[in-house]
Amino acid sequence: MAERLVPLPHTERFLPEGAEAVEALSPKEPVSVTVYLRKRAGQPELPDPDQVGLGVAPVVPDAEFAAAYGADQNDIDRVVEFAQRAGLTVVDSSAIKRSVTLEGPADKIQKAFGVQLRRYRAAGEVFRGRTGPVNVPEGLTDVVEAVFGLDDRKVGMTRLRRSRRTAGRIGLPTARTNGLPPNTYLPPAVAQMYRFPPGTDGTAQRVAILNFNDPQSHGGYSADALKVFFEQVLAIPVPRITDVVVHGQGNDPGTDDGSDPFDTSGEVMLDVQMVGGCAPKAEIIMYFTQFTEQGWVDAVNAIITDPEPPTVISVSYGNPEDDPRSAWTAAAIGKVNEAFRAAAARGITICCASGDDGSRDQAGDSRAHVDFPASSPYVLSCGGTQVIAPQGTILQEVVWNNGPGSATGGGVSRLFPVPNYQRHVAVPLSANPEHQAGRGVPDVSGVADPETGVVIATLDGEHLAVIGGTSATAPMWSSLVARLVQGLGRPVGFLNPLLYRLAPYPVFRDITLGSNGAYYAHPGWDACTGLGSPDGITLLSALGSLLAWLDQNAPAHTAEPASVHASGAAGTQPPEPGSFTQISATHARDLSEAWKQAAELAARAEPERARTAFGHAAEAAYLDCLTALKRQWAEVDLEELDPLTLLGMGQTLAAVGATQWRARQVSEPS
Repeated sequence: MAERLVPLPHTERFLPEGAEAVEALSPKEPVSVTVYLRKRAGQPELPDPDQVGLGVAPVVPDAEFAAAYGADQNDIDRVVEFAQRAGLTVVDSSAIKRSVTLEGPADKIQKAFGVQLRRYRAAGEVFRGRTGPVNVPEGLTDVVEAVFGLDDRKVGMTRLRRSRRTAGRIGLPTARTNGLPPNTYLPPAVAQMYRFPPGTDGTAQRVAILNFNDPQSHGGYSADALKVFFEQVLAIPVPRITDVVVHGQGNDPGTDDGSDPFDTSGEVMLDVQMVGGCAPKAEIIMYFTQFTEQGWVDAVNAIITDPEPPTVISVSYGNPEDDPRSAWTAAAIGKVNEAFRAAAARGITICCASGDDGSRDQAGDSRAHVDFPASSPYVLSCGGTQVIAPQGTILQEVVWNNGPGSATGGGVSRLFPVPNYQRHVAVPLSANPEHQAGRGVPDVSGVADPETGVVIATLDGEHLAVIGGTSATAPMWSSLVARLVQGLGRPVGFLNPLLYRLAPYPVFRDITLGSNGAYYAHPGWDACTGLGSPDGITLLSALGSLLAWLDQNAPAHTAEPASVHASGAAGTQPPEPGSFTQISATHARDLSEAWKQAAELAARAEPERARTAFGHAAEAAYLDCLTALKRQWAEVDLEELDPLTLLGMGQTLAAVGATQWRARQVSEPS
């Protein structure tokens, strides 16, 4: 008697717009799937990422992580028994990853999971697809959470843009003779202009880079080209690079000239050269996987469950989070997001590119969208800027926006609510007609405009290319995180709660000019460039001071305070831990009234500075900011807030009040 099959929630698939059926699958075509299971019952939950990020809860030891995140062996055995009944082969099983990998001919796979698989064509891509939900036997609905691998359409577009000014390539002899085009930067120059802390270089840190390709398209790096770039162009040793293959063919370089839109070699080369140039002593772990939901979920779980987890993960790929006909299913987003949340418990920072098509994010409608995984509340989302920095000193930095297809991603998530660490910044309501509240994207920013871009070697090792996109920003921030961890002498893990605590202080270059379409830059956090671009020296110092202050004021049950130092970095010793106490004493008397009196604070602003900062913004955007602030802060009890958070609220509301003042000056000129 056949087992009754029941649909798995959140696994519904829709075909892309314009998809056409090509052929049915051969019954004997091999198909591999990964089955994900529920957590082991009776184990304590992993700590809240905010608590880990702020040091209130310690990083979870390996044994405790495996117990809290992993699956029960009895549940694995039940899935194995089901596979055997269905005539499928068990390729692998992992308790800590909560996964069982199965393989079998298409006819048995389709019958086991109640799906019909066909070959489809859409937008130049041929893929194995399905419609509707995935099904599992009724007796496994309490065990199985998701199944990936049935559909192999591409998930995750590269976030890379090529310079039009240089036609993308400069011969090495030409570069040596004539130099680089103005306002283009080798990776070490990027680290210099953002003042990455001297005395740090990524020593003893591991940076994981997520890389994608598949059997139909290439993607990889050339070791020979990297040798030329690091030794002959940068005059530094080639970094230590290790390949890990999760799915697919691994390092498989093709072309990096943009002729094949599905070839990721340009992206892979950009990521590895950015990290190697900005954090030259860090070990780089290249995780290769396939461009599928299965590839994403399996790779992220492989990284976070590695016995030697990395310091930071760099992710330069994504898709709109909420397009029902896109490559993401709700189940895949949920599983990737769950793994990101768990990464915080292991002390891993995750940096994700926010997208390269402004607020529309390459969706085929007139709405605003944000990119996933950049919209996950558990990642450091990295937006993009245009930078003018002759001789390595930034003279101007504005929102990157060269028009459709070349602008920083950013906006308000439709899937994730406003996270706790963003409660006290001006996250606007969505620009879409529903005007809902949600997680604001990005968190931080850095150089991304391909016309003021990063210079890297091409695969042939004979040319240099000027590249941009938030694909450059994510590995840049990953490199900075590696150097910050080295300088602090301790992992920072989930960095967002710490960075937002530091928002009132000058650790970021606040980007106040420009827009990405639906959203505008303004003082403080905005949905184009987040908190701003980094001042690495000041950031290291402020993080050291904040962590020491948090250690001093942490509950008694937390771990012993870790030592905070700058690893000999000249001029970067953090202030004494008492500095935050002094700040509290200085401001606590005034802040409660200050944030309530935004109009008075705005009136004190310098009119000329206000006109410059707000001249390119729309009044409606500011009203949205104020509405969002009122909504987020309506239930806040001021007496329960620590002085540092209160300071941030005061300065944020003052900035929003000033924007309203500017809007009135525009509409009612004196």
